Amino acid sequence: MYDLHRLRLLRELKHRGTLAAVGEALGYSASAISHQLAILEREVGAPVLEPVGRRVRLTDAAELLVAHTERVLLELEQAEAAIAASRATVSGQVRIATFQTAAHAIIPGALDLLADEHPGVVATFRHVHAEQALPALLARDVDLVLYEEYPGSPAAPITNITTEHLLDDPMLIATPAGREVGGLPDLADARWAMEPPGTRSREWAVATCRAAGFEPAVAFESVDVLLHARLVARGQAVAFLPALIAADAAGCVLEPTGDGRAIRLAFRSGSEANPALAAARRAMRAHVSGAGSSMVDG
Repeated sequence: MYDLHRLRLLRELKHRGTLAAVGEALGYSASAISHQLAILEREVGAPVLEPVGRRVRLTDAAELLVAHTERVLLELEQAEAAIAASRATVSGQVRIATFQTAAHAIIPGALDLLADEHPGVVATFRHVHAEQALPALLARDVDLVLYEEYPGSPAAPITNITTEHLLDDPMLIATPAGREVGGLPDLADARWAMEPPGTRSREWAVATCRAAGFEPAVAFESVDVLLHARLVARGQAVAFLPALIAADAAGCVLEPTGDGRAIRLAFRSGSEANPALAAARRAMRAHVSGAGSSMVDG
């Protein structure tokens, strides 16, 4: 029988990409991981890694092993959830990953509700950009992810991850007070604040400007949309801002784009029955429902 610990190391390598990244995540040296994978190769009787330049990649045999390992881990996730559900009280840890605007608008209120309802649940969160959040979930660095989807670019389905809709968040055009704007084409000559290239929000923003007939002149790049709002308020830029931060956009004139993003929850399949995770999801839904339209209209 193959050793599950070594199979998990192989799986980690698939998801993290390098031996160094696996070692950093798990607290092993790269040489120790290489040694364990060499033993796995002898157990399997076939190579599991092949060199590609200075890196390595998984062989076909290794990919097959990882696919089976994912199924084993799913069973273990379900077993863990079942044991947790058998306890008399709801307790345990939930590690949450979220992006900036959700961290400001959703997380604090949801944590308050969770603490009131289930003091035995210990929730932690980290600010992770959307592009890294789902891989972190799959790598088991976190248990619950809030991520965003923009029109026309839904996240591709990922095996063993379940997602559900949490909130629709309209996108707004933010301009400085005193600037006359009749529509998006009037901002063709403006200096824009946007998130960096390669992010979903940047792709949506550029596509929206192009649909309005112009290429945006991006003067400021930052993942910090609250900074975008400050730049707009000072007359330095215009920007697209999510309605979730409208209350923090004092000094900006906000107009709807007619478009919006969806905020979704993601968790590993098999963990949905875990009472601590279910409690965290309920707290987020209750906070969103209780806040009502104030969350998206400032």
